[in-house]
Amino acid sequence: MNYRWTLRKKADESIIHGLTSTLKIPTSLAQVLVARGVECQEDAFKFFEPSLDDLHDPYLMDGMEKAVERILSAVKHDELIWIHGDYDVDGTASTSMMLLFLQEIGAKVEYYIPHRINEGFGLSINSIRSAKSNGAKLIITVDIGITSYDALKYANQEGLETIICDHHEPIDDVPDVFCIIDPLKPGDSYPFKHLAACGVAFKIIQGICKKLKSPEKAFQYLDFVALASAADMVPLMDENRILVHYGLTKINSKPRPGLKGLIDCTHLKVGAIDTSSIVYSLAPLINAAGRVGDARWSVDMMIEKDEVASFQIAQKLERENRKRRTFDEITFDAAAPMAEQYMKKNPESRAIVLYSPSWHAGVIGIVASRLVDRFHLPAVMLTKFEDPETHQILAKGSARSIYGFDIHKALKTCRHLLTEFGGHKHAAGLSLEINDIDTFRKEFEEIANREISTEMLVPEIVVDAELKLSDLNPNFLKVLNKFAPYGFDNNRPMFLSKGVRSSNGVKVVGKNHLKFRAYQMFEIDAIGYGLADKINICQGGKPFSILYNIEESLYNGITYTQLRIKDIKPDEQ
Repeated sequence: MNYRWTLRKKADESIIHGLTSTLKIPTSLAQVLVARGVECQEDAFKFFEPSLDDLHDPYLMDGMEKAVERILSAVKHDELIWIHGDYDVDGTASTSMMLLFLQEIGAKVEYYIPHRINEGFGLSINSIRSAKSNGAKLIITVDIGITSYDALKYANQEGLETIICDHHEPIDDVPDVFCIIDPLKPGDSYPFKHLAACGVAFKIIQGICKKLKSPEKAFQYLDFVALASAADMVPLMDENRILVHYGLTKINSKPRPGLKGLIDCTHLKVGAIDTSSIVYSLAPLINAAGRVGDARWSVDMMIEKDEVASFQIAQKLERENRKRRTFDEITFDAAAPMAEQYMKKNPESRAIVLYSPSWHAGVIGIVASRLVDRFHLPAVMLTKFEDPETHQILAKGSARSIYGFDIHKALKTCRHLLTEFGGHKHAAGLSLEINDIDTFRKEFEEIANREISTEMLVPEIVVDAELKLSDLNPNFLKVLNKFAPYGFDNNRPMFLSKGVRSSNGVKVVGKNHLKFRAYQMFEIDAIGYGLADKINICQGGKPFSILYNIEESLYNGITYTQLRIKDIKPDEQ
């Protein structure tokens, strides 16, 4: 992959000087702070020392008072509350958290997670019928609902009241329900718009605890919020940064049994779990249940009060994840050649839309992401799906995007062809009639061709600051560690160093990774994953430039610092 290197525009010198002098931090890290929207000492202290006192008042969210009163009324009158969640990490963590909290305050509560293959996304008629037959009066949706217009209409007809707890955008007008808690709802003035669904559910819990005059009780559920926020790739800034910081603290100090079993199964160490641990180790197992098995296994694991029982469920999820990987590889091995053949025939196309009736619906989102990584184009993967209510045969799909192209907005433009869609600017789901796939492909490509510039076709790496390797002293590393937790919109800072040489030759390790000692008046270990094809650039004593993150690794009980190289280019001679 060839990348554009873009050095971030330098901030105002007076702002940089103010931060470096008052905070006693290196100029390069002051630049990184400004890039994250931190321009004064007060904001810097809030960034480096997140405080629960800085969480926004839940009652700033439109409808919160109404939602809290209705839930407390259901508890008081012993009404059954029916929680309907989604089958991914955000949905199952939200369901688990809401279930445990409502039980703690004395509610009668049951939950429902739809089966991805048999029922699909959103609030289902099956769930509403089950809620009705079990005697429920109130449904709380978590991570879904804002686009479930038909199902919500049915719930109203059946006399069930619904509180939507979601973080997705409505397609048109908001549904006609008892109450909607969603910061993206039109007219909602809540000051932070980028919560995960679990974050929105937490705000309801926080609102209830505040009403019950026990606000501290809400914070014991922040482990769920950290898990979901990291997995769902929401921006780890503002309120999310606080929630994830304290959630990780809870996971790393005294994890609940339902998560401890999962942690043990993935061989992670309590005390060393960060957002990367969640994204690459914990989340795939939780998601695997919803992709190729039953997402209720994930909820049952997370609410389990016995570590051994939780561990046993986690082992089942691990087996499902291995199965998922098999489906993933089979599907990618079929889809990648199809995409290559299509791009050869249509070299001007700036989007990939593929369909096969045999693809597993549980992995098409993952494969769409892999196609984006390979071709750096927005990708839509479609497979055959039978609607469980109407028995209509449809094409069901997942869409993933490149930076700068709003895929949700593009689908909204094509909505006349879609039976259903929803999601965010980076990822979305959709369904349509199979006969409309070719028309959809044509219209979707027209939008992509119009809105994706030539520059956007080359992936960009934004460089936070240029460093000399000798800048990497203990004080620099101590300050850098305060930038965590890392995640979307607060990635590990990307640094540039020029005139680097390898001091001990270059090795290819693993399948295609480069490993060497980077030298520039100072030596440090460096590894470049997937960069073996660039070995000639850094051989023969020639100077070269590197883009890298700085990370700490644990080996044989010893922590050491190394450079994780993202890209290498020869220095201009």
